[in-house]
Amino acid sequence: MKIRSVGIKDIQVPVRIREKNGGLQNSVATISLQASLPGKYRESCVLTFTTVLNKYMDDLSVTNFPELLAEVKEGLCAESARVEMSFPYFIEKKAPVSGTRSLMEYECSFTGEVGTDDDFILSVRVPITTLCPCSKEISTAGAHNQRAEVTLNVKFNKFIWAEDLIAMIEKSASCELWALLKRPDEKYVTERAYENPMFVEDVVRKVAVSALDDSKITWFSASVESFESIHKHSAYAYVDSNEIR
Repeated sequence: MKIRSVGIKDIQVPVRIREKNGGLQNSVATISLQASLPGKYRESCVLTFTTVLNKYMDDLSVTNFPELLAEVKEGLCAESARVEMSFPYFIEKKAPVSGTRSLMEYECSFTGEVGTDDDFILSVRVPITTLCPCSKEISTAGAHNQRAEVTLNVKFNKFIWAEDLIAMIEKSASCELWALLKRPDEKYVTERAYENPMFVEDVVRKVAVSALDDSKITWFSASVESFESIHKHSAYAYVDSNEIR
């Protein structure tokens, strides 16, 4: 009997992720590996999965994921192999006025497949702040703002860094976020957002325009969820490049 998919799910392992600046960042990744096995295969797949993971976990990057998957596929005589890996990624940022340094956390993930459909997706989830244009227009003083979250998934024809996608998103917000702010920085963030009001539709459109302008990106989807400060519900917008190109 042919088994559609077999593998290991949600194994947490320490990994080192290659950074744009040339360094290696220590992180803890949640990884799932799957393979489509031929019906005649009778050996346990766990040893192959864990052996290959151990080989690459000291230097994981977009560039060596195809090699990792190819080894899994070959080791199991599989028709295809797929990996999903998510991990927190930290970038040191300076506060906009005081220059105070802090580490900002972002959620990143890699999804790759070789065999029946060779494919690879890099995803980032970035917190931002938005300020409501409607609230600003109708209020005599102030306007409500809220924290929002942007998720960007991309396929690409040339190597692309997670840092570049994060910067693309932060430039599309009412204002970006920092992990640590002093009073002058809080003033900057508040006033910057007030001068740059956006609905979730505005944010997702700006992200889409930037992604379309990047020749390395061959496909993308972007979503924005705003955790509304004066509503019980969230506001949401989504775009897929297949529907707008």
